Parts: sequence; structure tokens; C-alpha cells
Amino acid sequence: MAGHDYEAVKAEIKKIVPNDEYDDGSTGPVLVRLAWHASGTYDKETGTGGSNGATMRYKIESSDSANNGLEHARKFLEPIKEKFPWISYSDLWTLGGVVAIEAMGGPVVPWKPGRVDDVDDKYVPPNGRLPDASQGAAHIRSIFYRMGFNDQEIVALSGAHNLGRCHGDRSGFEGPWVPNPTRFNNTYFKLLLHAEWVKSKNSLGNEQFYSDDGELMMLPTDMSLVTDPKFRVWVEKYAKDKDFFFNDFSAAFAKLIELGVTRGPEGLALRKYSTVARARL
Repeated sequence: MAGHDYEAVKAEIKKIVPNDEYDDGSTGPVLVRLAWHASGTYDKETGTGGSNGATMRYKIESSDSANNGLEHARKFLEPIKEKFPWISYSDLWTLGGVVAIEAMGGPVVPWKPGRVDDVDDKYVPPNGRLPDASQGAAHIRSIFYRMGFNDQEIVALSGAHNLGRCHGDRSGFEGPWVPNPTRFNNTYFKLLLHAEWVKSKNSLGNEQFYSDDGELMMLPTDMSLVTDPKFRVWVEKYAKDKDFFFNDFSAAFAKLIELGVTRGPEGLALRKYSTVARARL
């Protein structure tokens, strides 16, 4: 890693965030989603999954329905990989999310290089480890507890829904969460608490929640953050204090993108699994 200019990589990523031809004029939200989904496969019991390895390069993981649409994010970053061939995909994807968050007005998220890409699909985690948006609080906890997060961190990370929108052809859900989906803020939490939400089926027949004017939406998993008392406590705190939310989000996202990364000499990531995991691989 010595001598590599990561600041130059960050500058190139920042250049591609504005994009009038994509979604709401920004690649930022899908870059954040790529970093999150590339990391959110981690299982603390076995040590499998996580951001190390860039295993979404392989069809087994890229074809997981939860990753629909992320081919766009990977394509946006490919010219940067070509310009800086020394950076691993796993570092580039996580750095892309970090740079995008800051470029859209969000907090600075600590990031360290050193992830190493796998050379084959031997370590690709099984599909089904990412959240199902049609579910509720119990499902969210099972997904995030598996990774080692607590309730506060779950709600903080859910604040990423200040960004982007759902696409029916990718997730089966439709619409943005907030009026300005390319600006990182705590608006998501304010709307969860204070807007009127009506459950209805979208054009694909899937249930989601709509604002009274029909312009915004929330997913069933979003609404569970206000119906579950332990989650709601944090929603209320973040709705009241943007700086408090930013601090907690930064810490939680930094933890997320380090999942599955065990660092050896010179900070390089190693493949290190539990006995249970080795028996399965």
C-alpha cells in the first residue's frame, strides 16, 4: 500500500457522483448501496462474508435478487479501477460509498485500505444474508445481529434511506423516501415520525407505505423502526439532532465496511475463518 495515492482515487470518485443521466442526477446513492451490500453479507459466527474479497464480482453473489441494480454502481467505478489498477475492487467499492456519503453532505466516515480481492468464487457467501424489505423488526434484528450490530447501530444505518429511491424492476418497491434523495440528512427520521403513512399496494402488487400526497414511500422494514419501541427511541433521537445522527452513522458505517476484514502485516486483509466455516468451505 506504500506509495499509493488514495487521495487521487477519492478525487476521481467524487467527480462521478454528479450524473444528470442517472436516477435523480447522482450516482451517490447506488455507490453507497454497493458498499453496504458488499459488506452486509458478514456472519460473525463463521467469519464469512463481508467486504474483503469483492465476491460480488462472481455470478453467485451478483445474481442475488437483493443486489439487483448494483451492476450500475460497479460499472460507474470501472473506469477508476482501470485508471488505478493497483487498488482492489473491495477497497474501491467501500471507498466509493464513503466518498459518496461525504459528497452528498454526509459525515466523514473513517476508511482504511488493504482489502484483497479473491481470485475465485470459493469464498462467496450464500445468498439470502441481506435484508428483506417486506419484513419487520424481528427480521431486521436477525440480519443485523448476525453481523454484530445492536439496535442503535441498526437504526443509524437505516438512515442511509435518506438517499436514493426504490426501483420496481430491482426490488419490487417504488419511489424515494425523502424529497431530496441526493442530500444526506436526518429527514428520513423526521418523516418516519411526523408524516402520515398509508399502507397500499404498488404497481407490482407489493405492500409499501405512501405519504398523503403519494410522492414519498416507506418500506415495511422502515415502519418497523417506529412501531418497535426499542428502535423508536433512536429514531426520535436522530430526528431531533442531525449531528448526533451523523456521528453515530459514521461509526456504524465504518464498522460495516470493515466486516470480514482481518488485517495482517502492513494492514493487508487476510482470509481467516472459524473452524465451523472451514468445515463448510
